[in-house]
Amino acid sequence: MRRAVLTAASTSALVVLLLALKPHQPAGLTDDLAQGGAAPSPAPTGSAPRAARPAHGTYTGDPVSTRYGTVQVAATVAAGRLTGVRVLHVPSESGRDQEIAAYAVPRLTQEALAAHGAGIDAVSGASYTSAGYIRSLQSALDRAGV
Repeated sequence: MRRAVLTAASTSALVVLLLALKPHQPAGLTDDLAQGGAAPSPAPTGSAPRAARPAHGTYTGDPVSTRYGTVQVAATVAAGRLTGVRVLHVPSESGRDQEIAAYAVPRLTQEALAAHGAGIDAVSGASYTSAGYIRSLQSALDRAGV
């Protein structure tokens, strides 16, 4: 009886720990890859020297091709922190593309500004646009050295 209680308790604790773990992949990446999207480009190897002064200015991110069109943003950086994001391109071929961009882009921008970076979650229902936005923003921040 004692063994059964101990086994049940340890099994329950293990299940709780496993459910509490979060995946380490960027949001939206799994969905994009499963549906034929492109994988993100690998991070550069080696370490580039960082500038002695904090970055200032506007940096244009890479255009990222998604299943529905290109996403590209420009990041404004002041004192080494993200202070603004301007969207240069989003999918807009159809009315549905425009609708998705209209509700997803402001949310993505708000989250990026709050996080001062590209480590944000995808917007539900806009996984391709979100993944493109995040990748383009990260490339702009990489250019800024942030």
